[in-house]
Amino acid sequence: MKELIDSHCHLDFADFNSDLIAVLNRARDKGVQYFLVPGIGAHNWQAVLALAHQHDGVYPALGIHPYFLADFDVNHLQLLDEYLATEQDIVAVGEFGLDKAVDFPFAQQLQICKQQLVLAKQYDLPVILHCRKAHNELIQLLQQAKLPRGGVIHGFSGSTQLGMQYIKLGFKLGIGGVITYPRAAKTRQAVSELPLSSLLLETDSPDMPILGYQGSRNEPANITKVLHSLVELRQEPAELIVKTNLRTFTELFLS
Repeated sequence: MKELIDSHCHLDFADFNSDLIAVLNRARDKGVQYFLVPGIGAHNWQAVLALAHQHDGVYPALGIHPYFLADFDVNHLQLLDEYLATEQDIVAVGEFGLDKAVDFPFAQQLQICKQQLVLAKQYDLPVILHCRKAHNELIQLLQQAKLPRGGVIHGFSGSTQLGMQYIKLGFKLGIGGVITYPRAAKTRQAVSELPLSSLLLETDSPDMPILGYQGSRNEPANITKVLHSLVELRQEPAELIVKTNLRTFTELFLS
C-alpha cells in the first residue's frame, strides 16, 4: 500500500532534528508518499520551505497559529503575503485559526484569522484551520469568507453534526490519533458516519499521540495506526480508504 498521506505533520520541529531522514524513511517504508508540513508562525516559515525544497513528497503551508500569537507582529501578515506571492511550492495557508484556551485576546485572534482567510482567497489557496472552543465563531467567519478552495479542519474531534456543518461549507476534516482512543466515542461515531471523501488522515506529529504511545514522540509512520482505526470504525476496506484519501488530498492541495 504505497499511497498513504500524512496531511498534517510538523517535521520542522526540533523533535525531529536528530533523525529526520530516519523518520521519513520509516514513513515511506509504511507506504507514506506525501507529507504536508504546516507553518505556525514567521519564525518557522523558512524552515518549512527548506524542508519542502530538500525532500521529495514534502509540501509546505504557511500560517500564523494562535498558540504563537505572543510573538505576533503586524508585519508578519505582510511577510506572509510576500511568501504567498513568490513561493510557488506553497499548497495552503495554515495552520491558523481560533483558540479560546490561548492567553491572547480573542478579538485580535479573530482579526488575524480573518486576514489570513483574505490572503487564502486572494491567492486561491485552501486553508488548514485549528479550532478549539470556538467552532461557532469560526463557522461564522467561513460563511462570510466564502473560500472557493475550502480547506481542512485540522484535528477534528467533534460530532457528526459539527462535521457536516464544515463539510457543507466545502471543508474536509483532519482525522488523527484521537480516533484510536475508545473514550472518544463522539468523534469515533462521527468518522464512521461522515462521507469518506471528506476525511483526511493526519498524525499532527510530533504531537497527538496514538493510543498505547502516550508520552512518546508521534511520527508519520503512525498514520497506519490511524488508518487501522478508521477501517475498524467504518467497516470499509483499507484500500478504499487509502484510494479515496489520496484523491481527496490531491484535489484539495495539488490541483
